[in-house]
Amino acid sequence: MLKEFKDFIAKGNVMAMAVGIIIGAAFTAIVKSLVADLISPIIGLFMGGVDFTNKFIILGGDGTTYASLEAAREAGAGAFAYGAFIMAVINFLIIAWVVFMLVKTVNKAKEAAAKEEEAVEEAPKGPSEVDLLTEIRDALKSK
Repeated sequence: MLKEFKDFIAKGNVMAMAVGIIIGAAFTAIVKSLVADLISPIIGLFMGGVDFTNKFIILGGDGTTYASLEAAREAGAGAFAYGAFIMAVINFLIIAWVVFMLVKTVNKAKEAAAKEEEAVEEAPKGPSEVDLLTEIRDALKSK
């Protein structure tokens, strides 16, 4: 059982997946910062200073108002945090776009490598051994 586990872990695809997950987590932090620190302020500027992350509606409340979503959550109020959802959608769209561009770039690189390899294979290599031997035989016969 232990040997099977070692074989499973030693496989390249498992290691590649682990590296992908680690890089994905780091990439998520970068995207969150991009959205929170760069994109949200720009959107807020065009929308009159609106900050989506703090947009919420108290569900079934007793009329109490809260200064922030965090304050509402700390008080135990049921909050419909639509602003956080909007930011999650924006994060998703940015991540999806960057992954799309990354995959597109990798596919172009693979295509270029395949075309280069194909061009090398199609290049004339000269006569084969059989062709040379046939020419020698024919030359000797003609003498």
